[in-house]
Amino acid sequence: MHISRTTIAEHNDQRMFAHERRFNHLASETPQALSVLPLLEAFQVAIPSWALGAGGTRFGRFGLGGEPRNLEEKIADVGLLHALNRSSGAISLHIPWDIPEDAERIKALATRYGLVFDAMNSNTFQDQPGQPLSYKYGSLQHVDKAVRKQAIDHNIEVIRYGEVLGSKSLTVWLADGSCFPGQLNFREAFQRTLESLHEIYAALPADWKLFLEYKAFEPNFYSTTVADWGQSLLAVSKLGPQAYTLVDLGHHLQGANIEQIVALLLMEGKLGGFHFNDSKYGDDDLTVGSIKPYQLFLIFCELVEGMDARGMLHSRDLGWMIDASHNVKDPLEDLLQSVEAIKIAYAQALLVDRAALREARAASDVVRAQEVLQAAYRTDVRPLVAEARLRAGGALEPLALYRAGEVRRRLTEERGSGGRATGL
Repeated sequence: MHISRTTIAEHNDQRMFAHERRFNHLASETPQALSVLPLLEAFQVAIPSWALGAGGTRFGRFGLGGEPRNLEEKIADVGLLHALNRSSGAISLHIPWDIPEDAERIKALATRYGLVFDAMNSNTFQDQPGQPLSYKYGSLQHVDKAVRKQAIDHNIEVIRYGEVLGSKSLTVWLADGSCFPGQLNFREAFQRTLESLHEIYAALPADWKLFLEYKAFEPNFYSTTVADWGQSLLAVSKLGPQAYTLVDLGHHLQGANIEQIVALLLMEGKLGGFHFNDSKYGDDDLTVGSIKPYQLFLIFCELVEGMDARGMLHSRDLGWMIDASHNVKDPLEDLLQSVEAIKIAYAQALLVDRAALREARAASDVVRAQEVLQAAYRTDVRPLVAEARLRAGGALEPLALYRAGEVRRRLTEERGSGGRATGL
């Protein structure tokens, strides 16, 4: 379905007086607000194809009506989000769930919605129908060379799909590991994984990046072959300059200092991208900013400072993507909330008084340093984010317009209740 510019304009007209009052007050109190608007307008967050439908747990899945039934409908849903918030201008595909049978037609459809293709994601964490060999005991780490070759070939196939769509990166996440002591040799498993990654890396086009994701646990619970940022950094450092670590906010043990991890990866020039979500216990894949909004802000503080230190462009020199999936929300509403939370944290980080923070650090003034950070965090930047969205042609209140338009009901009438956005 489609939300017209006229509908968005009418929505904005009804809210313009109140918005201008809030924004003008913020701008008068925060002198740097106007200078960060172009950065907020340019910042795009890719939407993963698998987050467009109901998620689930290993205990069950509760579907909802109107889920996208094919790649075309997934692109349409992301186009709908982008029309509302003007910050979701890219879609990330998962192969084999999203194989583009007619790549040129798919590219043309995405262009019509103002979308580009973000990172391509391979899948060696589950067996597909008709697959000759099983990944039950691993893929790129497997003791059987034939299984490793199957997984390598799949990743290279994903690169080829991405080339025709205009993507520029491959994300590799491995479920490889072990559930019990003695099941595998840690060193040999890592070495086999690295050898497999070298073959995939050799197939990268010259202008592509390889992102290696890490995860502490699940589906294997004794060991994971790429379990943390250090193991990912070790591998990508051995692969070469086109290989980078990808940080998923949920892929850490409780208490991990993710903002410090980000700072060090940026310092080494090996931070490639982000998967945004939130968690209370583990890889919960919850709405961004719903559990730990202050941590999200602190992470963005390190991202902004670290990227500026290296002369990087915020909008394009790292890969920004949501990775969320759960049972109880309309996924499109969840994605609107997540993008909003990301833009709010980014805006707050942009407003940090860097000079004052440097002075406080130089004087070891711990209290002053905390006050500087919290002054930015406590600033209500929602009018600033809304103004950036307005200038880009989006809705002042995307979620309110989505609900007023009864989008989920209309999608359900159009598509029915039997669709599934993922292969899970």
